[in-house]
Amino acid sequence: MPATVRPEDDAGRSSQARAMARAQTGSQGDTAYQKLLDAIRNGDLQPGARLIETELAIRFGVSRTPIREAIRQLEADGLVVHLPRLGAAVRSLDYAEVMELYEMRAVLESTAARLAARAASEVEIAELAALNAEMAQAGDDTALVYGLNRQFHLTLLDAAKNRFLTKSMAALQKTLLILGPSTLAERERADEAIIEHEALLDALRRRDCAGAEAIMRAHIEAAHRRRMRQLRFRDRADQGDWAL
Repeated sequence: MPATVRPEDDAGRSSQARAMARAQTGSQGDTAYQKLLDAIRNGDLQPGARLIETELAIRFGVSRTPIREAIRQLEADGLVVHLPRLGAAVRSLDYAEVMELYEMRAVLESTAARLAARAASEVEIAELAALNAEMAQAGDDTALVYGLNRQFHLTLLDAAKNRFLTKSMAALQKTLLILGPSTLAERERADEAIIEHEALLDALRRRDCAGAEAIMRAHIEAAHRRRMRQLRFRDRADQGDWAL
């Protein structure tokens, strides 16, 4: 005799199926979001680039739904805007915004350095030294240099032991992604950064709060100057001015 299927059983299975579908879409959306972030970070998606759902779905091997969700999240992050008649596009920053962005980065990261000089453990300082040593040995591997530098700054932020500062920096770092590849892609700047990190490490070991703060501010200002030079060169190249 066939088993009797109760309506509540069908409802339960339908509800479970919907929950599983939502979870799968959410997982795909998270993956699409991360891939879009990476594409913006490494310069594959330049400021002003249109985000066409169908093209991105094919590129990342997912349906349009997770792509749509990822674009919405990027818009909430301030990395994507909607342009009239064009749709979603990677946000562009003007020179004033870049100036303001680096001014805030200098404030936040120099504060992190000051707090870390007081609160960092010997283990954390040793980890920072190890990361900088790896940077020095990375040579021309730009991706490795970038990753180690990012980890150095995140470790310093953790060593500052201030949750509100960490939250503020996380928001700022996302906006920095719009600028594309790191200034450390230039070997000269990478070598300078390693030396600047060493000076910071010396201040941390001496528990020199004021010194660590001043060194980090100078470090960020040096990155700012290099970034502005890159942007000027890019803009002139885009305009066909090759007499540089």
